[in-house]
Amino acid sequence: MTNKYEAQIEPAFAQLLKAAKKSQLPELHTLAPDAARSQYAAGVSLIAEGSPDMASVKDLRIETPETILPARLYRPHSAPPKATALLVYFHGGGWSFGSIDTHDHICRRLAIALDGLVLSVGYRLAPENKFPAAVEDAINAATWASGNARTLGADPAKLFLGGDSAGGNLAAVAAIAARDMNGPPIAGQLLIYPATDMSMGFASHTAFGDDYRLTRPLMVWSALNYLRDGRDVTDPRASPLLATSHADLPPAIVITAGFDPLRDEGEAYANTLRKAGIDVDYKCYTGAIHGFIGMTSVSQTAGECLAFAGGALRTAVSKASEITI
Repeated sequence: MTNKYEAQIEPAFAQLLKAAKKSQLPELHTLAPDAARSQYAAGVSLIAEGSPDMASVKDLRIETPETILPARLYRPHSAPPKATALLVYFHGGGWSFGSIDTHDHICRRLAIALDGLVLSVGYRLAPENKFPAAVEDAINAATWASGNARTLGADPAKLFLGGDSAGGNLAAVAAIAARDMNGPPIAGQLLIYPATDMSMGFASHTAFGDDYRLTRPLMVWSALNYLRDGRDVTDPRASPLLATSHADLPPAIVITAGFDPLRDEGEAYANTLRKAGIDVDYKCYTGAIHGFIGMTSVSQTAGECLAFAGGALRTAVSKASEITI
């Protein structure tokens, strides 16, 4: 860790980074995809606090023209029996690892904070499934959720898309696709440290590309896994910041971490949306690192962030209800 920043990072995250370095585990980018997925899942179990109780948790299958996607529906005890909000959530993991299981504790806490339903969706992973497979899955999942909202106990007018990191990227891209392809109406987007520009050219990539969990070698590995070739870097379906227009998109909640290589591109996306006239609620957790929302056993900041996200979503739900009325 660079001494320049050591005093500014939250102590709990600094300790976690030091422990990870001492563990001598291989870096994820040096492993085969299946091994990387197993090691990532094992790491999540060490930093995730116990899963909060739900009124119900139901595993589902979403049939699409290309494949069948695993999904999990969370209903907290506080959710109304019907006509509630529905957040379709895409997990992070560099498009190469992560699953509905690794993000189970996150989705449970989001459901409680939202007082609504969360539908966690698994998508096809790279490198076995190259871009735009995950994009197609995200778009199809959003369409399916809209069409089945009432059956699930939700109001289709209160449909939100969300995700963290690669999942935030997919949520943003699916929201753009819904606008451009006459897709389902999206009431809002929750983008947690989203990847928005695959060129990796922002200053935060240089400042925090080493020693802060999400390293530049891991980002390059993820991009090579995911993208077919260099031309995909500038495809707006991979880099939503490069979309021709950001007008008429849903309101957005954008969250970043101060010690995250993706910080600047997340902030840039928030600013771009604002310039296009979109209502944006932006918050940077200045002492946090990439992936921090899953570290509920390490730092209370993770729980505070999920509570903030849920509160911001509830505000968006209220606005969506006013529009519906």
